[in-house]
Amino acid sequence: MGAKTWMLAYTDGNIRELLKTNPPMDRVATSALAKRLFPSETLKPIGDRDLSFTCPVANEIHIGCFPGVSIIAAKEFGGNRPSDLPAHFINMATANTVYLHAMHSVVIWSAYAIWVNGKIQRSLSVWCDGGILEDIGTRLPFEEPYWSSQHSVFDVDIDKGELPFLFDPLDFGEAALAELFGYHIAGADDPTHLQPKNIPLAGFQRVNPWWKLW
Repeated sequence: MGAKTWMLAYTDGNIRELLKTNPPMDRVATSALAKRLFPSETLKPIGDRDLSFTCPVANEIHIGCFPGVSIIAAKEFGGNRPSDLPAHFINMATANTVYLHAMHSVVIWSAYAIWVNGKIQRSLSVWCDGGILEDIGTRLPFEEPYWSSQHSVFDVDIDKGELPFLFDPLDFGEAALAELFGYHIAGADDPTHLQPKNIPLAGFQRVNPWWKLW
């Protein structure tokens, strides 16, 4: 499967702190949010998933509402440029702050973004083959070691335009995941991180209406 994510979080708090006690999922709120976010689709429950798998196939969503934070994983959140995210998912947020994290180990790409009060504050999307696909806003402190070549893995000359960064996009993606969501997928266990398998998400199959209106 590799390291893959495409998910949003709605919260005005610290995700790690809010989820570290493994709070129970509010299933009523979860179902209601799913219906609000995907109003044109019939959503059929397919059992629980968990936070360790936030890359559902195209006809599924994984979602969970907890005190102070909601997590949603769906295909719409895996675009190359987070700023292109349909405004509906920002406008329907249950908090003032929205976080996006996406990465795909097969193509060696990762992205993250933050919106506050509906306005994008930071977005970065980096791809091994395509360079920087999007770079909006001020860098967060966790990024600095990557831009200052402390995590160099590529033997290229930036000044010659061979590649605009020297770090592994997947390594960066794991760092962003740990910073924003409080856990990582690959690498050694960190006792300060969440255990994502302990955080349930409700799975739903997405069924589009078969009829068409003229």
